[in-house]
Amino acid sequence: MAYLQLQGIEKYFGEHRAIKGIDLAIERGEFIVFVGPSGCGKSTLLRLIAGLEHIDGGVLTLDGKDITHAPSSQRDLAMVFQSYALYPHMSVYENMCFALKLAKVDAKVIDEKVQNAARILNLTPYLQRTPKELSGGQRQRVAIGRAIVRQPKVFLFDEPLSNLDAALRGQTRVEIAKLHRDLGATTIYVTHDQVEAMTLADRVVVLRDGVIEQVGTPLELYDKPANQFVAQFIGTPQMNVLPLQRLPALVEQQAPARAVGGAIGLRPENVSVRSNGSTPVAGQVDLVEALGAETLIYVSTSNGAQFVARQNTRTNLHAGDTVSLDIDASQAHWFDASGRVVPAHTA
Repeated sequence: MAYLQLQGIEKYFGEHRAIKGIDLAIERGEFIVFVGPSGCGKSTLLRLIAGLEHIDGGVLTLDGKDITHAPSSQRDLAMVFQSYALYPHMSVYENMCFALKLAKVDAKVIDEKVQNAARILNLTPYLQRTPKELSGGQRQRVAIGRAIVRQPKVFLFDEPLSNLDAALRGQTRVEIAKLHRDLGATTIYVTHDQVEAMTLADRVVVLRDGVIEQVGTPLELYDKPANQFVAQFIGTPQMNVLPLQRLPALVEQQAPARAVGGAIGLRPENVSVRSNGSTPVAGQVDLVEALGAETLIYVSTSNGAQFVARQNTRTNLHAGDTVSLDIDASQAHWFDASGRVVPAHTA
């Protein structure tokens, strides 16, 4: 049996069925990331696991124990919130040890656990400061430290980096990855950030409208999406998806028969921008994003199709320039009219 097992988990808010029979098996030590658009149910599902919301159907077990209706205090889980949720009048040390004090843990044991967590998170110099004297990244590390000292069976993170600026997000993401590696703790992490999902997860769970669309490693989801929704959701910039009727005849002829009426999906790295007239697909540059290590070129064709191409070299192109597109259909993902994947070899 899996370490954390969700079987048919349901959640209703009035008449609205927010979580629709989720089945998921999480192994000991895994780093699982929930992703999906706003309103898909990822934070609700995390709160159901944490015991902060009542489970209306299904069974939740942890390490062989049924915790479906156990209060959150008895689930042996620790949650790190987006808002830090620190006590402003307490020092870092007091914030980190508060739950242990409530549990009447021996003072010597408390000090040992707090000092160890502070060392892991580079917080030792700040133990006597209050939250207002810390940066956003330091406050988030305190919130993580408060979870570490409890030594829970599962860590739960609810978009913990969304309040940080870009530089701090990158730095803290590395710290969380290192922390997971050092502690070997089972971790469930909710985010809307593609980079966090792709770099942190052992497996990614893609949710939409309260159901799981696909579960897999980051590269499995990137290379072999189960449907058009996953294909467009995973990857930045997102996959080019165009109706077949907007494709040049040369490309449309390569589509499997079952994809008729559907669409083609092309990753930006599978679309190349060439000099005007060098391929049958003509277009006009809408935007050039020069990012240094890579360049993104947005191009519109005469029939209204829009592509984004990624290249690892710099370019002299500008908006308004006329170009040709080289489309690598051998790398295409084909979808039928309902968005399901059609294998390229399907007749």
